[in-house]
Amino acid sequence: MQNLVIATHNPDKLKEMQILLAYLPFQLVGMGDFAHLPPVEEDQPTILGNAAKKALQIAQATRMLCLADDTGLFIDCLSGLPGVHSARWAGEHCSYLDNRLKALEMLQNCDRRSASFRTVIALASPQGIIAFKEGRVDGEITRQELGTNGFGYDSIFLVNATGKTFAQMSDEDKNQLSHRALAIAAIRPILFKLGNME
Repeated sequence: MQNLVIATHNPDKLKEMQILLAYLPFQLVGMGDFAHLPPVEEDQPTILGNAAKKALQIAQATRMLCLADDTGLFIDCLSGLPGVHSARWAGEHCSYLDNRLKALEMLQNCDRRSASFRTVIALASPQGIIAFKEGRVDGEITRQELGTNGFGYDSIFLVNATGKTFAQMSDEDKNQLSHRALAIAAIRPILFKLGNME
């Protein structure tokens, strides 16, 4: 069985990816299994650019297939912010809570609270990029935190399709319709084909 490296140091994201990638013909490997990997500077202007850079750099460093994603929260009232800067919006070493509080504070006087969560998944081999897929969920930013499950911005992002925040959903429900789940669902057929190749 081939190895597939998941290009993240975030334990919450890794756990979610392992669930979403279950039953594929790969042995999933985290970046924590490698001591020598150089850090990837996420300095691209788009989430697609960051996902591609991470996937290719880690694939070349490990000599294995690599799956990387980058996710952004795009708030319409803030002209798309935080977007590509979502993970570190409140500062270089900020917490999830710091980011949520910054979003709520910046939207205090804004009635137009529509937003979207977008994930781009990039799959790469050491020879180059194989595929990109994107998942998108539309919703709005709440006026306070709702729910205790999940991570990141989950407790302030109300999903239009359900009327709940991601943090009010079970892991199973979130993994049916999240932006990351949609992107992985789109790339699963490619992974399945690659994993079954001799």
